[in-house]
Order: sequence, then structure tokens, then C-alpha cells
Amino acid sequence: MPRLEGKVALVTGGGGSIGGATARAFAAEGAKVVVADIDADGVERVVSELGADVAVGAVGDVTDSAAVAGAVRLAVERFGGLNVAFANAGVFGSHASVAEYPEDVFDQVMAVNVKGSFLVCKHAMAAMGDGPGSIVINSSVVGLTSAPGILGYATAKHALVGLMRTAAQEGAPKGIRVNTIHPGPVDNRFQHTIEVGATGATEDEATAIFDGMIPLDRHARPDEIASAVLFLASDESSFVTGATIAADGGLSI
Repeated sequence: MPRLEGKVALVTGGGGSIGGATARAFAAEGAKVVVADIDADGVERVVSELGADVAVGAVGDVTDSAAVAGAVRLAVERFGGLNVAFANAGVFGSHASVAEYPEDVFDQVMAVNVKGSFLVCKHAMAAMGDGPGSIVINSSVVGLTSAPGILGYATAKHALVGLMRTAAQEGAPKGIRVNTIHPGPVDNRFQHTIEVGATGATEDEATAIFDGMIPLDRHARPDEIASAVLFLASDESSFVTGATIAADGGLSI
């Protein structure tokens, strides 16, 4: 039997590379999927690929409580409930020192990454009721480590671990599991933009620099991160909650 047969899932940031790969993985394992993103074109692309009988799109901003509640409500009304939520939407912010980090950028990074994930947990846990259910929050390897110049992103990604641990404790009596996934560098536009900004090198040069930092000596494919999320979403991880799962090629060792 497919691992998510009969399950309904919400994926925020579903129009991007990791979100889209995860929506595809969920659908391939039998789930109905609500693909949510602020990018309407990305939502349409993924939903069209999966088909209207399997997926439905929700265009909105994860920092807007009504938009997140609407995506959750869409899952319940269209597919009959909500069993899995992947809080994946995020932004990077700026490369700057603590003393020079722009306050408005810091606020935006915290709003999208932290408040957005909080709102997914808030509305998803309410819809899951007495459970069971699984919530996966996309943090980052820099939610376990950090580096100079990434104040906003690292602060937000560390904050998600606190959100996860609190939600995991509250959800456990109902069988609602909550975990964070911590990807290392992924071969996508989001990551390549970060690397060029961090190094000042060309994209190929920056990729090589980051490959040299990773024990497995390469970037992850989006589908490799999706596979880890799928494990946490499925009953294969039925005794896993409150965990920080690194999918970083060994970068956090």
C-alpha cells in the first residue's frame, strides 16, 4: 500500500523546488495535496502536473493568518480532512553583519520563516483535532549551526526548533507528531543565489566552494529532501516526534 494512502497533506512553499518535489512525493504515495504558495504561477504549475483529482492550489501569504486558515479549510472541504502539513515557505534575507543587518529585512525573515510556520502549526493542529497527524517544519542546517553574515536566516531557523519542540509536546497526547527537517545546500535557485552572495564568486565557483564544505562533496537534489520529509510524514516514522532531522550531507557534523 502507498505510504500516504488516504491521507490529505498541505505543503506551503509548494511552488518552489523542495515544496514541489515534496508535493510530488506525497501524491506518488497516495496523498491528496493542497499546494500553497504566494507564487501563483508556481502553484498552477505543480497542481497541473499532479492533476485536479489529486491536488488543489491555494495562493496566499503564509504571514497572513486568514490565508493559512483558508488553505487548511480547503484541505478539509475538498478532501475531507488534514493529516500532514509541511511548513516549507521561507526567505533568506540579507548577507550582513549583526551591526549592519537591516531591521526591516530581519522583520521580514522572521515573519515568513517563523510566523508563517507558527500559523501552519496553529491552523493545522486545530484541523487535525484528536489526530493522528504529522507536521514537518523546514528549518535548515543553519538551524543547527551558523556562520557570519546570516543573522536573520540563522536566527529564524533556530527559532523553528523551539516552535517544533513546543508543538511536539502539545501534540503528543493526540498522536500529532511534529519534527524539523534541516537541509544542507540544495541544487536550486534559492541556494545558488545565497552562495553567490556569500562568496562573491560566479555560480559555478560558489557551488564548488560549498561542495568542498560538505562531507558528501555535493549539493542535495530537491527530491532527496522530499524523501526525508515523506519519511516524517508517513507512519514509517510513527515513533519519531520532537526530532531535528539533518539532511545535509554531513555539513553539521
